[in-house]
Amino acid sequence: MKKIFLILLAMTATIFTISAQYKAPKIIAHRGYHATEGAARNSLNALKAAQQKGYFGSECDINRSADGELLVIHGYWHPNKESGVHVQRNTKAEIQAIKLTSGEVVPTLDEYLAQAKKSKKTKLIIEIKNHATPAIETEVVREIVAKVAAYGLEKRVEYIAFRPWVCTELVKYAPKGTQIAYLNSDYEPEYVKGMGCTGIDYRYRNLVKKPHWIKEAQELGMTVNVWTVNKEEDIRWCIEHGVDYITTDNPVLVEQLIKEMCK
Repeated sequence: MKKIFLILLAMTATIFTISAQYKAPKIIAHRGYHATEGAARNSLNALKAAQQKGYFGSECDINRSADGELLVIHGYWHPNKESGVHVQRNTKAEIQAIKLTSGEVVPTLDEYLAQAKKSKKTKLIIEIKNHATPAIETEVVREIVAKVAAYGLEKRVEYIAFRPWVCTELVKYAPKGTQIAYLNSDYEPEYVKGMGCTGIDYRYRNLVKKPHWIKEAQELGMTVNVWTVNKEEDIRWCIEHGVDYITTDNPVLVEQLIKEMCK
């Protein structure tokens, strides 16, 4: 009887160890928590919703309009594709004349930073989009860094970018210690570290082909983020492989799986 009890105790301990072995990654709401009523991707309401849920981060995309306004919008075209409005070739007024699906207008970076300042918990993860020339990208980097400083948010903002040039310019102009991650999935962690970045932020379908990069990056003192992870099996893979952040359009599901797997 005693032997059976000891076997059952060992089995219970093993099950507990398996269920408790994973560390909890931080949740980043991709383009804000837009999967909520009254919000759209990159809208102010999406940021507010992410803050209300208390997620670690709310990601946003920054483009500069033809008249020099920094706007929170993804890609080169307005989400209403029928409008024919190119974000970097049209003015702020022309872009904001077209409503988002939520009825909101495309917000400015100033409006986003003002809202970001209202939360001490949710960081703003700023993606700087590609622009026409390296010179313009340098201007955009310097303008964004200056605005973040003006709002006193240097410690509440992290940066991500696809262009190595943008990343190295961020290393140059952002305060020392700023978190900067590279997005393009084409360089091994050691190379990205040499660029001065603090992390890799790679697409799920690319990172899953080279899972050893996760450990390599972390051993170099870098963070590992994965985007954009929405399916349950993919989220589980990320948790099992010990990534530091998960960027997702489905933060509620990620939160549920973290509670299940990271007890």
